[in-house]
Amino acid sequence: MPRAARRAVLPLLAVAAVAGAFALAGCTTGTDTLPAPVVVQLDDIDGETIEVVDGNVIDLAGDDETSTEWGAEIEDPAIVEFTPGADDGSAQSNPGLTATAVGTTAVTLENGATGDTISFTVEVVPVASGS
Repeated sequence: MPRAARRAVLPLLAVAAVAGAFALAGCTTGTDTLPAPVVVQLDDIDGETIEVVDGNVIDLAGDDETSTEWGAEIEDPAIVEFTPGADDGSAQSNPGLTATAVGTTAVTLENGATGDTISFTVEVVPVASGS
């Protein structure tokens, strides 16, 4: 390639690189990240109110022995949905609640193995504007 042609191509490559960087930067914003789950300890929530943003989850932590034995009775199942704990032998997950609509509901957890019950309230709040 002649020297004059190389000099003409270099500015075009620089412009293309800068334009590409701006295009990629426009694809990432602070709103692309998911909120962290609300992690609560089962021993600490009896009688309490837990606030969670619509669409987020509550991780019900603190029972390593019988986490798969918890079940839930939800007063208004349109507001939160229960996910049981799981243990596949190689990994264990806590039970949890997924906020599916704005509102307030009572939740009672019962452990089928121990007979323990925990009652609390979940308040699902709207996603803040601009988030």
